[in-house]
Amino acid sequence: MNSVSQAIESRRSTRAFTKEPVSKEQILRLLNLAARAPSGSNTQPWKVYVLEGDKLGVLCKKVCAVYDSIAKQPELTKEYQAAYDYYPQKWFSPYIDRRRENGWSLYGLLGIAKDEKEKMHIQHRKNFEFFGAPIGIFFTIHQELGKGSMLDYGMFLQNFMVAARGEGLDTCPQAAWNHYSKIILPLIGAQEHEMLVCGMAVGYADQEDIVNTFRAPRVAAEDFTTWLA
Repeated sequence: MNSVSQAIESRRSTRAFTKEPVSKEQILRLLNLAARAPSGSNTQPWKVYVLEGDKLGVLCKKVCAVYDSIAKQPELTKEYQAAYDYYPQKWFSPYIDRRRENGWSLYGLLGIAKDEKEKMHIQHRKNFEFFGAPIGIFFTIHQELGKGSMLDYGMFLQNFMVAARGEGLDTCPQAAWNHYSKIILPLIGAQEHEMLVCGMAVGYADQEDIVNTFRAPRVAAEDFTTWLA
């Protein structure tokens, strides 16, 4: 139990990776562990695409090119929309406050001021390079499945990240990819009924990069729990 607790406690969104390789066998082992997650009626809604090497490089290059084009022509944004709303249509407290605290704390650590749009662009662009990780993973789901299957999917993803941490690996789950599913899905060979859930970078954290010292705060259980007796 202690080792599980340590894996959970040490997991964080890693935003700079070394080039140290991760084997196919290790990724498959972790995915098999992740697949022990519960799912309604054992539907197991997950489908996984793992990229490395040239395939990873080609996909990143294509998405980065589109991302850069949108920065110059913001009107292109409407052509690249996520298939589902990851965030609310309208933000409100306390969630918008936590979002702002997280974003500005990270940018502050990196020395990026609020008016430095180009630096923000460069930092956000690293999402579409999987932050330099040797392994990039895309997770998809059948678009006809219900909201409950997305809950199941979250448990699968958490299983994978905790299991990876238990083996000394680091991860970063990424919803940023979702806007570019029209590029990604054909390139990975997904079928028409598949919807992109998220991407994930997997590898070993670059311990020399300051970005990996960032640790997002958490609200204490006493503050979000109502105890009834």
